[in-house]
Amino acid sequence: MIDRQEDRANSAPFVRKLSKRMVEKVWGCEELPVPFRAPAGQRIGEVWFEPPPEMNDLLVKYLFTSEKLSVQVHPGKDTMQDGEDSKEECWLILDAQPGAQLAIGFNEEINPQAIGKAARDGTIEELLTWHDVKAGDIFHLTPGTVHAIGPGLSLVEVQQNSDTTFRLYDYGRPRELHLERALAVVSGAPFPANLKGSLETRGETLIDGAQFRLDRIEGAPGLQIEQAYPDALLALPLAGTVKSAAGIGTGVILGEEGECLLASSIDALDFSEAKVTLLTRSV
Repeated sequence: MIDRQEDRANSAPFVRKLSKRMVEKVWGCEELPVPFRAPAGQRIGEVWFEPPPEMNDLLVKYLFTSEKLSVQVHPGKDTMQDGEDSKEECWLILDAQPGAQLAIGFNEEINPQAIGKAARDGTIEELLTWHDVKAGDIFHLTPGTVHAIGPGLSLVEVQQNSDTTFRLYDYGRPRELHLERALAVVSGAPFPANLKGSLETRGETLIDGAQFRLDRIEGAPGLQIEQAYPDALLALPLAGTVKSAAGIGTGVILGEEGECLLASSIDALDFSEAKVTLLTRSV
């Protein structure tokens, strides 16, 4: 079997810009922050970067909210069934209007039967812990965590590339709920304090999870970050420009705010014009 180091040696380094997809959502926004622009008359809730074959297990996207998202939960590797996928994810808050909140976990331990009853009668919102949020907050959601995003937020979401979502409650919207599967995978616990942080408390490494890693760097990466990204990664510029390094490909590939680059390794990128960049890779 060819190991990763030998495989890298036999492959030409590369940098590519990922395609974007704007996704309409009932809870989305008609006015988006720069550099994005919603098509006229559309409420854009998500901007996806299409996962490339080299990192098909990871999805990065921006979210913009004007209304509450559904109360939902995702399975893990130990609770998913055939045809389902595990989903670990995280949220980095970019901007928050006054009073903006996220619901994550419960106020106290609760069993699935009580969760199901509260989902049916609409009182589940009162049982969830609503966290006040501000720009720079980071939340790491492991599978089984019940959650909902409130209005007035712009955030980056990094997640396993999975569309397995079980809705528990949707504020009366005419969408399907999935109570049986949701209650089979749900954790009725409060959200662990160690899974919530901020740019001030976390430093460069924001998430070091079971399925992916997420770092935030200012300027060029230091040695520790370079060593953490020897293989394929995604670079998401939040300010400044990241580009392909000299000698990579036939022309310079530029990644600016609102874009995402795939690179064969961190050595394939030039951070000389970068200001703030998110880096992520699968684990």
